[in-house]
Amino acid sequence: MIQLVQASTYFQLVSLAAMIDAGLLPAAKRRILVLANGSQLPEITTPLRQNPGFELLAARFDDVVDLGELLWPRRPGQFNPRNEELPLFEKLLRHRWDLGRGPVSLVLESIQVNPAQALARIFFDAPISVHSDGLMSYGPTRNKLPVAMLQRLRETIHIDLVPGLEPMLLLETPVQRKVLGLEALAAVFTELAAAVEPAGLALPRDAALVVGQYLGSLGILDTAAELELHHRMLLAARDAGASSVVFKAHPSAGPTAALQLRARAESLGLGFEILDTDLLAETVITLMKPLVVVSCFSTALLSARYMLGTPVIAVGTAELLQELSPYQNSNRIPVSIVDALLVAGLDAPADAEGNDELTALLGAVAYCMQYENLPGLREGAAEFLEANYSRFGAHFKRRRLAALDLPPHWAHPRRRRHWGSRLQRRALRVGTRSLQRLARTLQEGASRASR
Repeated sequence: MIQLVQASTYFQLVSLAAMIDAGLLPAAKRRILVLANGSQLPEITTPLRQNPGFELLAARFDDVVDLGELLWPRRPGQFNPRNEELPLFEKLLRHRWDLGRGPVSLVLESIQVNPAQALARIFFDAPISVHSDGLMSYGPTRNKLPVAMLQRLRETIHIDLVPGLEPMLLLETPVQRKVLGLEALAAVFTELAAAVEPAGLALPRDAALVVGQYLGSLGILDTAAELELHHRMLLAARDAGASSVVFKAHPSAGPTAALQLRARAESLGLGFEILDTDLLAETVITLMKPLVVVSCFSTALLSARYMLGTPVIAVGTAELLQELSPYQNSNRIPVSIVDALLVAGLDAPADAEGNDELTALLGAVAYCMQYENLPGLREGAAEFLEANYSRFGAHFKRRRLAALDLPPHWAHPRRRRHWGSRLQRRALRVGTRSLQRLARTLQEGASRASR
């Protein structure tokens, strides 16, 4: 059987290579890598084929195709064919990708959205496996999937980024869970690091690596707030003992963030170097071994801590938990994980020794995010909130708890009547009393006249 393996980011390419090395992908006679660049601005970001070490990763596959090139000028994320177009696209893909007429299987990421969902609809009878999408795989399914698609799901394959933590992706349907150990992933990063020429990437001594994110591009923070967040990262690096900082912007971020940050670093007396490379943060850490890694809720924080044994600092998670909107924003679980582990100091489930507070916290957050799809989590969410709201209240919105009638009820916002409504009701009462007095006066006058 031919297997189509979809990837939208460089990190996914690395994780898929590790999954193949570990024998976790379903068996296939021919395995085809389908590139579907998921960048917000693919026109100004490095194509996946041009990322350093791509050939090493692509060697695990029998062929490589690019969905973005086929769909241009539309982006892969915009690929949403109408139902009547599905047979035409199946014929087109089978012809262009040399799939023949035989059965295919799918290994997809982000099954809730396009282009993964579009491919699942086009190959309507193909069995589906879902591979990890970083920390987001620990969160609930964002959108309700069609029953016909749920029936074809076979398994999820996720990286054990948080040792022992079970993903909630596709929790609403029975699927097999396969786990990629961090050792297998680290081996691929070591392979990439060995193949990359390190010249020009040497970090200064006692340097911190600041991993930027693209919160402004996603509309989570405005530009000024994002700059202030990065400024706080510089302060955290300095307080950790770093005399200089190397800044690695997110691959999908715009080019201005790093330039604005340079002046802030110089004002703090920090050396500042912009890391102009398409290498993943994990490859950079493997090569350079920084003093500390600082970010907000980047996946690199947890891979650095649990996979590479590097000290890490998370900045701004508490504020971001309140800024994320709507509550079911898919970034909420990653932020909650990083805040709980790196700020609140909870243990990963594998290290919890019978007191796994992280899983209970995330279950409560997931229920509040997707209560209609996960009704089975309600009882556990209520118990956790009753006992732990005072410690973890930042992870929840009080109005959300009130709408779902979850404890603690004392935390529910009071329903204050609007002053305008109160005035209207008062005026109505005054007017009614005036009318009643007028009616009595008229009635008394009529009685006297009849005499």
